[in-house]
Amino acid sequence: MDSSNAVRDGLIELLPRLRRLARTLAGQAADADDLVQVALERALARADQWRPDARLDAWVFGILRNAWLDELRSRSRRQRVFAPEEAGEAVGEESAERRVQAMSVAAAMTRLPDEQREVVALVLVEGLSYRETADLLEVPVGTVTSRLARARAALQALLGEE
Repeated sequence: MDSSNAVRDGLIELLPRLRRLARTLAGQAADADDLVQVALERALARADQWRPDARLDAWVFGILRNAWLDELRSRSRRQRVFAPEEAGEAVGEESAERRVQAMSVAAAMTRLPDEQREVVALVLVEGLSYRETADLLEVPVGTVTSRLARARAALQALLGEE
């Protein structure tokens, strides 16, 4: 199987994780869907750059993150703002209590600084190792560790306020 077929097949399996990471970064379902689409297009266009000995998820997460950073820069130039939280959509059929809890965590996540939110999304949600996260973000492992510790403490404090 050539690399473009391997990438295409792997992307199909990664779609739920990509959408979850995009939702964590963007905060809104529509923004997340757009971000996933951009990342998928870039990954498919650059399939020959993926090395089969590397983890496909980490490679695509890097593409998604870079697409998000591009979008943030673009938004700041255009002075655009996000859609309000109440414009979001509920996903799945969870109990009301689980939905409220998930909304509380999501709201707390949006209050974290971008650097902490990225680390939480990559390590705690997507399951990348500290080393993989450090490589992806191009920071030392110690920086990942400290950002994650600060993010956990901030989330506990924010969720304790409710």
